[in-house]
Amino acid sequence: MYAAISPSEAETRWSDGAARITVAADQGTTRLRDLYQSDPCRVLFPRPGDGGALEGVIVTTSGGIVGGDRIAIEIEAGDGCAATITTQAAEKIYRSAGPVSEISVQVKVGANAVLEWMPQGTILFDGARLRRKTSIEAAPGSRLLCGEFIVFGRRARGEKFESGFLHDGWRWTEGGRLIWADALHLADDPGATIARTNNFDGAASYGTMIYRADGGPDCLGMVRNLLSDATGDGCTAGVTCLGALLVVRFLGKDAAATRRSFARFWSAMRAELLGLPARLPRVWEI
Repeated sequence: MYAAISPSEAETRWSDGAARITVAADQGTTRLRDLYQSDPCRVLFPRPGDGGALEGVIVTTSGGIVGGDRIAIEIEAGDGCAATITTQAAEKIYRSAGPVSEISVQVKVGANAVLEWMPQGTILFDGARLRRKTSIEAAPGSRLLCGEFIVFGRRARGEKFESGFLHDGWRWTEGGRLIWADALHLADDPGATIARTNNFDGAASYGTMIYRADGGPDCLGMVRNLLSDATGDGCTAGVTCLGALLVVRFLGKDAAATRRSFARFWSAMRAELLGLPARLPRVWEI
């Protein structure tokens, strides 16, 4: 697909990258069926540990996203396959002089497939401007664990996400029917919104994790126990059941500690509910 870009649009954008990954089951083994990548996106396939699913790691070689950049990611897991897709590091969204960066993520999961889509997170510099859209299409019988972790500024440098723009939207469909939609919108004065007690209470980070399975509601009690074991160090979390979806939220004033809780919970979830080893991809442990 090609799109015409006017000179004024090109001047405000450093990069327009894409990654498309399609995996399929082949005689009981999940294999890469199709791969497309364009700068600054690259996809690596490290060797998974014993008992692990096929792993794909998306790398942004530019080192971060500058105002006006566009990134498009497409992930498709065919019927009966198992895969884990993540990123090499947290994506840095730098201060923008005005243009809004865009990230589009499309995930499609086939019947009886197991997929994890768990990027390492997004760090919003003060003044960053980002619009992200994540679209999920899941088939009956599929199991999907996906999430996102957002850091509001570089607190270690004394910086908060005081100004800028964020619109982070999710749309989840099954059988062509919308079953869940969610959006986080921070604009005008995001610092004040984050500081309010009834909003984020000054949190440094915010995480969302979603588990989809036909028997998801039956796991609600177990998931609450896993959350209790995983969270600490000032991190708070809760889970909501929405049909076949379990939506888990994390909030913490110490981004590093909250990320550790997020990772511990993911490790426990993949072992209990996906039948995968209770360890994370190596890039998450670096």
